[in-house]
Amino acid sequence: MFFRREKAKTLSFEDHTANLEKAGFRVHRLADGVRAERGFCAAEVYPGEAEQPAPRIGDAGVLLGDEIAVLVSRGYQMTLETRGGKKMGAQSAQLKALHAFQEDLREALGLTSLYNLSLGTVATRHDYDRLEERDGPPAQKPWELKKQARA
Repeated sequence: MFFRREKAKTLSFEDHTANLEKAGFRVHRLADGVRAERGFCAAEVYPGEAEQPAPRIGDAGVLLGDEIAVLVSRGYQMTLETRGGKKMGAQSAQLKALHAFQEDLREALGLTSLYNLSLGTVATRHDYDRLEERDGPPAQKPWELKKQARA
């Protein structure tokens, strides 16, 4: 007897969107993807590329008004920040809800759940105070400033 392995079915982006709705997410169409919402959490989901057809998750965070506030680690405190510049301190209930939302979103989309992401809420950005101005041009040394003043 010969056994044939069934070919894996590649889901379209519309299939993934339907799976999100079945999983209890409210889905709103965007120009290039969808916004999935549940409770006070939301995420932007975009279709994958030809090489990787799995959908991509863009910004995921807590809704502040109509914007998605992503989690930012400041070293001493976790904050929620929107693209428009709104900021607020993250509360424990928000972090727990965001973690559960992201896990359920990945499961509904059929994405792999990674071990390190399943341990807890992961910040989108890390803005530590000691890293401020780290990526800018190097500061001039005091002795270099004196040489320029003499010239």
